[in-house]
Amino acid sequence: MTLPGPDAALCHPPRGFAEALRLETLRSYHILDTPQEAAFDDLTRIAAHVCQAPIALVSLVDRDRQWFKSVQGLDERQTPIEQSVCAHAILQDGLFVVEDTLQDARFADNPLVTGHPHMRFYAGALLKTPDGMPLGTVCVLDTRPRKLEAAQAETLLALARQAMTQMELRRLLAQEQEASHYRARLMAIAGHDLKTPLRAAAYAVEKLQRSASDVQRPILESAREHLRQIGQEFQELATMAAAGAAQARPSLEPLPLAEVLEPVLSNWRRLAASKGLQLRSVPTSLVVCSHRALLSTLLGNLVGNAVKYTEHGRVLVGCRRRGDRVIVEVIDTGIGLDEDDASKVFNAFRQADPRSEGLGVGLWIVHSTAQTLECPVQVRSRKGVGSRFSVSLTLAPA
Repeated sequence: MTLPGPDAALCHPPRGFAEALRLETLRSYHILDTPQEAAFDDLTRIAAHVCQAPIALVSLVDRDRQWFKSVQGLDERQTPIEQSVCAHAILQDGLFVVEDTLQDARFADNPLVTGHPHMRFYAGALLKTPDGMPLGTVCVLDTRPRKLEAAQAETLLALARQAMTQMELRRLLAQEQEASHYRARLMAIAGHDLKTPLRAAAYAVEKLQRSASDVQRPILESAREHLRQIGQEFQELATMAAAGAAQARPSLEPLPLAEVLEPVLSNWRRLAASKGLQLRSVPTSLVVCSHRALLSTLLGNLVGNAVKYTEHGRVLVGCRRRGDRVIVEVIDTGIGLDEDDASKVFNAFRQADPRSEGLGVGLWIVHSTAQTLECPVQVRSRKGVGSRFSVSLTLAPA
């Protein structure tokens, strides 16, 4: 934990070569001015709750501003660099804590201290790239001077590692989309190596659960469930990497569709029931030529996407034969998409509702898996009415 005194240098990030390189690195993540995302909002909610702070941020330090990828407790998405405490935090290692801003000459006259939100306490954990470049912080603010407990400090550092993991995953996948020959290596990293900080964050939350109150436990359990879901999506990325590593179409075999669909539907019935949704499937005896694990990943993401984005009504899965093809359709009565969103729905990290769970890679995984299996996927959707996703599979010979 870093606790520099008020006599430390009153400076913002240097404007020389090192700062130019830092800003270039920050921009390489293509995250500035992007919409809010549930994966980052989960982190700030956990930070605010665990640290018992009214304000929590994922803050990135740009040239002339600090910009918030996620914010709890404030309406602003950015503030001028002159008001940035995070600009000081990125000059430190680990955790930067100011227990009383009015007693620190660097911040006593800061408009965020003298005016809204009347910040008296700050704690920020560094967002640092794998090569050590500081980009911002996961931080909490309070309106009263205070100290940070050891367990809170540990959790804040774990959440910063997780936020950096999210950013790294996004950059890796963006590079993968631009250069397809890196597919297997990059997706393997996303599916395996990036699980380490995820496990660290889950472990920190688990430790806090042991001493949590009855009111706190459901919130922490929800946080653990969200981390588990992200881990599952990492595993699906690993499945994709295994398929891409061979740089060839995977081995296909005759598969009864009912055998593939039943585990998929069972996996999502609990969530559907908790939302009062009807999750139904039309019985089928059709057999297709496909790869069991990849087809399960594809259909699982389609059904999961339908359940997550449907609040009322039903999700229906049906199959029908068309010549030598089998069309599997996932139909929902959810929020739907307008024409522009429908054209971009298979992009990575695209979420119809930024408050939804997960990383926003489910439909990107669908698209990538469909390409691997050479089975076209189409979407028809109307805003406020629902969506219909259709997968065209090869009928197995009699």
